[in-house]
Amino acid sequence: MKNIRIKSPIDAATIASLTAGTQVLISGVIYVARDAAHQRLVWSLEKGEPLPVNIKGQTIYYMGPSPAPPGRVIGAAGPTTSSRMDIYTPRLLADGLKAMIGKGNRSPEVKAAIKEYKAIYFTAIGGAGALLAKTIKKADIIAYEDLGAEAIMRLEVEDFPAIVANDIYGGDLFEQAQSQYRIDGD
Repeated sequence: MKNIRIKSPIDAATIASLTAGTQVLISGVIYVARDAAHQRLVWSLEKGEPLPVNIKGQTIYYMGPSPAPPGRVIGAAGPTTSSRMDIYTPRLLADGLKAMIGKGNRSPEVKAAIKEYKAIYFTAIGGAGALLAKTIKKADIIAYEDLGAEAIMRLEVEDFPAIVANDIYGGDLFEQAQSQYRIDGD
């Protein structure tokens, strides 16, 4: 299967053209945020406070970074389990977040919000953090520095490999894959 090259932030037409199972190479800007940062973002939204980064139209990568070795932009940069962010994701999608990258499947509530807000969820290959780090050309902490490895980062990436897991049409890569191996009656 051929990889489709896309730019982040990802526009609505590109999101509409992508379906579950499509392999992509993402270039442009993506943001890193995990559990603690998600919680703070949602708290800010609920209090009516401005966010430290405008998430409208943006892509968030659920990444567990490691320190950069000498001469490198970042250490290993593999995906973390996306379901940990599920409690916060519908609120962020309602505020304009358009794409997420992580590993593992999403809750029914998140999948419904992806359809409702015309967003997309990509999965990246777990255990490939060193390989994924090679696609990161620049990495800067931009908010919540006190959270250490969970601070919000701004990444510039080139040809970051991912696969569409959930699309705006309700397509679900994980369900499709499981159905291939399901025995009648299961």
